[in-house]
Amino acid sequence: MKKILLAAFALSLASLALAQQIRADGSSTVYPITQSVAEEFNIVRPDVKVTVAFSGTGGGFKKFCVGETDLQNASRPITKSEMDECRKNGIEYIELPVAFDGLTVVVNPRNTWAQCLTVAELKRIWEPDSKINFWNEVRPSFPRARIVLYGAGTDSGTFDYFTEAINGKAKAIRKDFFPSEDDNVLVRGVEGNVNAMGFFGYAYYVEEKGKLKALAIDNGKGCVAPTDATINNGTYAPLSRPLFIYVNLKSLNEKRSLQDFVNFLLTNSRARTAIRKTGYVLLPDEAYRIGKVLVDKRVKGSVFSGLEPGTPLIEIMKKLEAEAK
Repeated sequence: MKKILLAAFALSLASLALAQQIRADGSSTVYPITQSVAEEFNIVRPDVKVTVAFSGTGGGFKKFCVGETDLQNASRPITKSEMDECRKNGIEYIELPVAFDGLTVVVNPRNTWAQCLTVAELKRIWEPDSKINFWNEVRPSFPRARIVLYGAGTDSGTFDYFTEAINGKAKAIRKDFFPSEDDNVLVRGVEGNVNAMGFFGYAYYVEEKGKLKALAIDNGKGCVAPTDATINNGTYAPLSRPLFIYVNLKSLNEKRSLQDFVNFLLTNSRARTAIRKTGYVLLPDEAYRIGKVLVDKRVKGSVFSGLEPGTPLIEIMKKLEAEAK
């Protein structure tokens, strides 16, 4: 009898420990946000263990849609095939924008010739079967130096977003570039080669601003550089985008710790400070307020999937809130 009681007690402790754990994975772009908020959360809730990994947005959804994780970090909305996979496995979720990003095209600071590129020039460089191999093939005034390209890995939401926004189709890209799911690898690659170009999330550029140069982008209305202001107001186009977390609904209902963490992210000023310190751009206060409403009312599914890049975020969220009432 004593052994049975001890076994039951041990099982109870194990269940309690599991209930206090939060597992997050997905986008390396969103990783700094969730990790920074988790560190602040642990100051007030040291009893909760938040584990944050990054396997790319696509790689993370493969785990999320079979129930391996509680939170999915995503640098793009969930795709139809990922929604189908979640549905097949009975995984329901709440979609929450958490910050703005300006996907940043960078070169080495010793690159003195490139200051601003048009979207059409970027497409010529990055499109499938591109014939651009040297800088002077972009513009005759540029030097005849071979371009070395670094970009997000194919499981990355950043990769999907960049290829769709620049090349017109997600995952459409030339083959001869250096991909990585780890943005720090891309940063080091561009830092180490005067002829390099790369793209990744704005926060990684901000963190290494002295070692990288961000290119302004001309989308037909003149050259616009990525800054907090231009990302927030959408004039840094077409590479401004919202960043997301997806919350497993079953985990949310069963784990009070997860409910507390999501509430902390959406409502606590320390969480806002943590997001700002990562280098990403905060959403309007109203977006976080509506996010809390969506969580409280358990509004599940995606409204951002399939929308065109640049669709106004706050208007979508207001409509969703109105429908939830």
